[in-house]
Amino acid sequence: MKKIKEMDPLYKGIILIISSAFFFALMNMFVSLSGDLPSFQKSFFRNLIAFIFAGGVLIKNKISLKVPRQAVLPLLLRSFFGTIGILCNFYALGVLDLADASILNKMSPFFAILFSTFILKEKIKPLQLLIVTGALIGAVCVIKPSFANTLTAPALIALFGGMCAGLAYTLVRVLGKRGVKGAVIVFVFSGISCLVTSPYLIFSYAPMSSKQLVILILAGLAAAGGQFTITAAYCYAPAKDVSVYDYSQIIFAAGLGFIVFGQIPDLLSITGYIIIVSMAILMFVYNKKKAAGQLR
Repeated sequence: MKKIKEMDPLYKGIILIISSAFFFALMNMFVSLSGDLPSFQKSFFRNLIAFIFAGGVLIKNKISLKVPRQAVLPLLLRSFFGTIGILCNFYALGVLDLADASILNKMSPFFAILFSTFILKEKIKPLQLLIVTGALIGAVCVIKPSFANTLTAPALIALFGGMCAGLAYTLVRVLGKRGVKGAVIVFVFSGISCLVTSPYLIFSYAPMSSKQLVILILAGLAAAGGQFTITAAYCYAPAKDVSVYDYSQIIFAAGLGFIVFGQIPDLLSITGYIIIVSMAILMFVYNKKKAAGQLR
């Protein structure tokens, strides 16, 4: 236990973000298994479980909800953009293959790097910009934009959800620097998401079977695990150092999609996956060399 506590923050971030990738891939699988339910309804149950879980952590560890004044706005914005990201992702999961929806949502690390230039004042070098552009080209391979392609709009919505998630994770880093506890971030985010989606749930509730309810509860538990681990990961280390490991969700998602749904990505989608993962690895190598003083 002492060794874990003394572990370098970067390695903590790596372990935590790989764990979050598995939890979120599992959550996406359960969301897909829940059937044809409204995105708002899926989002409500997903966040309700996380809200209860985070509340339990706060009570058990006697953590106060009071945060520094300068952290209030970032906390609210993190919750707002995080909620939009979830709704877009859940919508995409209902109409796209599991791996396709996941890879587009996982553009979030690249958007986090872009947003960090404005929020965290981190400058992007030309090579970094080229890497991000390469990742976007990979996303286009997955989207396969065409007026004749009925999946174009859902794919773009999924990409927009990834952008909102990237902004939300950038704000998590801001909150971590300002001393806000991870459990507080998850609790407030989940609570606001429940409030946003509850009116729709009340007036447009879609009847669910007991099986669907159990599946959504499982999705909520997986989401809670993902939220806690990814929040901690971005608090421990910058996105540029750990974001590459977030793409392990692609492997988890593709594996679950094949085993559970029998989904086999087409050649163009596989090409897109390879490009995005390659760009992620290249970004990681670049940042490691820069940190070692090998690049200026």
